[in-house]
Parts: sequence; structure tokens; C-alpha cells
Amino acid sequence: MAPLVFLAAGEPSGDALGARLMAALKRESGGDIRFSGIGGPRMAAEGLISLFPMADLAVMGVAEVLPRLPLLLRRISQTVGAIEAEAPSAVVTIDSPGFGFRVQKRLVPGTTRRIHYVAPSVWAWRPKRARHIARFLDRVLCLLPFEPPYFEREGLAASFVGHSVVEEGADRGDGRAFRARHGLDSDVPLLAVLPGSRQSETRTLLAVFGETVAALARERPRLRIVVPTVPNVAEEVRRAASSWPGTPIVVEGVAEKFDAFAASTAALAASGTVSLELALAGLPAVIAYRIHPLTHAFVQPLIKVEYATLANIVLGREAVPEFIQVRCRARFLAPAVARLLDDSAARAAQIAAVREAIARLGAGGVPPSVRAARAILEEIKTRGG
Repeated sequence: MAPLVFLAAGEPSGDALGARLMAALKRESGGDIRFSGIGGPRMAAEGLISLFPMADLAVMGVAEVLPRLPLLLRRISQTVGAIEAEAPSAVVTIDSPGFGFRVQKRLVPGTTRRIHYVAPSVWAWRPKRARHIARFLDRVLCLLPFEPPYFEREGLAASFVGHSVVEEGADRGDGRAFRARHGLDSDVPLLAVLPGSRQSETRTLLAVFGETVAALARERPRLRIVVPTVPNVAEEVRRAASSWPGTPIVVEGVAEKFDAFAASTAALAASGTVSLELALAGLPAVIAYRIHPLTHAFVQPLIKVEYATLANIVLGREAVPEFIQVRCRARFLAPAVARLLDDSAARAAQIAAVREAIARLGAGGVPPSVRAARAILEEIKTRGG
């Protein structure tokens, strides 16, 4: 019987990773592979029947998790039970370590290959985590070239596979077609606003992003707004954006999002994977983020890096403006976004800087999903899965 791989993604970015991984595993195995697990619509399109809705897991932060803790604990037990019943060749948890690691720790060593895709950022905070996860994983797949040594020194096999954003297609959007579909003249300034993919993010950022848009529109009556979103927060986003000026266009779907990027003049976005998508698309952006003060008080002493945006971390400087926590306010965000909307030289400078960062993150060569698939298949083959 074909090997069974149990995949578990907990949020939209993980769903995208999982879908590309499934497609690559099919190609690399010649179709001799089966899947089960947890995922969203993109993994479903590749044939996964999710054990339960992925949206149940899309929450982060101490204060945000506590109200949903009983549900999360039930989902962890349900996932472990399914794995024990199905006896897969490998269990691949995708990002979302709060969920994935709790599942992996409860699996009996030697019964399946325990793999985590997207190494936790031990170089950024809590470096001792590398030793901890080495106790319950067989392999970790790393997106950044400098990450494997952190885990290998603890005895955990680690593979650099490259950052998945380089194969997502963010640089292939059709801006002209987007403007034509939505009746936007070529000279109308368009701001892409991305308030996050988790409810914990949108609840915090929609209000401040709305205030920022209002401040910008007061001085730019022709400004239009496009808000790419994802299904699990789409209703909330549409409801909030309906009161914003600029007749916001709310869109869903990856292709529509990338077309919106290509059509836009600048972006205001939540910190996360989308910042790299914007970099790859060549769309200048301002990045913002705010979490519950209790969560921030807990994690702040543990953070070892100066920046939140990966392009800035790679470059060692703030090429992409960041407004985190107390600075995530409309009075700070609006002038930064205004500069990108109004100053072509500022836009060009950011585009040039982030292009360098993307190159350092592995653009070109074997696609990251293929590298990840090969590492998983090798783990199954050589380690008795």
C-alpha cells in the first residue's frame, strides 16, 4: 500500500504550504502516496479531507488562546487519536507550533516519522527551544539557510528547503486586468490593505487600519482601497471595510490577491508571510502589528532580534517601515503610507532593497516544496517509516 502522510496545518499560510507540499509529494513519488490530516481549502483542492475545520486552530497569543483552550485541547486529542488509528508513515506538522508540537510530543517514538515543516525561529527568540524540540521530532524543515546548525548541534536532523514564498506566484499578478475588472483607471492610486489572516489579528488591526485609511483619504479623494482576505475572516473584514472611505474592494483567492498587488501603488499589511509576498511582488509596504498587551509582556523579554519583518532581518536594517505594538497607531501609520503613495523615489528604494532580501532567501533553483517533499520521502525511506 502507498505510504500515508498525515499533514496538519493550522492557518492559511500553512494551508498554502501544505497544498504545494502535497502536489510535490505526488510528483516526486509518481503518485504513490496517500494523505490524511487537517488543512484548509487549498489542501482540500489537492485531495485532503480535513479531520475538522482548520479555522479551529487559527489563533495565537496567550490572551487569545485562553478562551478557546477547551476546544484546542479537544482538537489535539482528536488529532493524536486519528494518527494512532491510521498509523501513517510520517506525520508532518506545518508551522503553527503551538498545535503541532503538542501533537508530536504525544506520539510514541518509532511508530511514525515525526517531521515539522517551518523551523521555529530559535535564532530570534528562546534559543533553548532547539534542544527541547529535538526530543520529540525526527526532522525539521528550515526555510532559511542559516537555521539548520541551531538544530543539528542538538542532534536533530535539519534540512534547508528554501522559503516557500518564492514559488507562490506573488510576482506574476496581472495589475492591468485587475484594474479593468474593477473599473479603476490607470492613474488612480490604489492602496492594498491586509489586516491579517487570523481572527486574533483582524480584531486588533481592522480598527487602526480603518483609521489610517480615513486619514489618507481625507487628503487623497481619488484614493481607492483593495482588501485581499481569506475565508475564515472574510465576513468580519467585509463588514469593517464597508465603513471605510475609498469604496473598498474586498477580494478573496490567491490569484485575485496577486493581481491586486500588481495593480496597487503601495500596501499596509499585518506582519507575517504576506510581507514577503509583497516584497516578491515588488509592492512597497508599511508593516504593522499589535498583540494583546499580556501576550506582548510575556514574549518581549524573549525576543533576540531587532526587527519583525523578515526582509529587514535578512538585510540588517529597516528597509520596510515597521510599526509594532504601541507604534501601531494611525497617527504613525498614515504618514509612512502617504510617503509611499506620493513619493516614487521612496517606492523605488524599497523595491530595490527587498529584491536583495528575496535573493538571499533562495529565489531560483529547485522549488522549496520539491526540496521539502524529497526530504520527507527520504525520511520515510531511510528511517524505516
